[in-house]
Amino acid sequence: MSAFVESGKLHMDLFNRLIYPLRGAENKMVSTGPEYGVDVSIVDLPGGYSMALTSDPLSWIPTLGLRESAWLSVHLMANDIATTSQPPQFAQLVLNLPESASSAEFEEYWMFVHQYCKDIGVAITGGHTGKAAGQHSTIAGGGTMISIAPAGKMLLSKYARPGDLIMITKEAAQIASSILALSFPETVKKNCGKEIWEKAAGLFQETSSLQAGLCAASLPVTAMHDVTEGGLLGAIYEMAIAADCGAIIDSEELPVGTAQQAVCDLFAIDPLRCIGAGSMIMAVNPEHEATVLHQFALEKIKVSVVGEFTAEEQGIRLQKDDGIETLSRPGSDPYWNAFFQALKNEWK
Repeated sequence: MSAFVESGKLHMDLFNRLIYPLRGAENKMVSTGPEYGVDVSIVDLPGGYSMALTSDPLSWIPTLGLRESAWLSVHLMANDIATTSQPPQFAQLVLNLPESASSAEFEEYWMFVHQYCKDIGVAITGGHTGKAAGQHSTIAGGGTMISIAPAGKMLLSKYARPGDLIMITKEAAQIASSILALSFPETVKKNCGKEIWEKAAGLFQETSSLQAGLCAASLPVTAMHDVTEGGLLGAIYEMAIAADCGAIIDSEELPVGTAQQAVCDLFAIDPLRCIGAGSMIMAVNPEHEATVLHQFALEKIKVSVVGEFTAEEQGIRLQKDDGIETLSRPGSDPYWNAFFQALKNEWK
């Protein structure tokens, strides 16, 4: 039996053994239920429509700030919906706030949640709000975001096919490095310099991939997957598994900015394997490479071609200068330990 995770997402083997086969009642309207490496579920609706649903934790991170916590709470869910190429429309939010939260703090937080939802066209349709005894986590509940579109319009990560190019928007470790920089500014400035701190902190507003997802709606993109825990390499691995594909990845082409590299080095984590919200993995038929790159350039979104999906039996491989590494399933994201170890060490 697989060991239960200490933090972060459930391991693939435990997910497949426990979650996947035990999904409650059968319902023929569910065309895509919970699947490893798939960002959303799809329910077929009457009248030729489909509904995508995704759920994520809601953030409450005092060291980061309530405004920033609200941003993460809204946009991490929206990033998952963005993988369908359709816009998010509705949200249900459940808040189990820490006992220490004041009414003024909650009001500030909720005003930002409202504004960020409004900015991207999401209506908050309900949920639950209260305090939870003993709650001292940076996660204060969870939410579900929903999108409805004509059937056949929504992409899924499992639609990638052998021969598709692997494209990545933006760069690695944007959310990990920006949260660490914003949460421990004195430490990062002292060890990395003010310029690196400013670049890393500025990446926080890059942690939305909604623009990229909506841009793909008008393009011949085969599939998309949001980069979360496990980073760029973890996301490519998940996408390949979901699509019953292998992959070959060129390590030299994986995009890592100087600020992310410096901050990740300081906290002793690999930028390619830590949480990277804001980046999107796209599968694109090689015939359409130029068209996709051109349109994303017009939108001023950086895109890197880092490899291709292959036949499943070829495995998921990383081409490096010293040879080929066969990737295994992602373990616990190193970001979590780095963050809480820094708190324990009283880094400022």
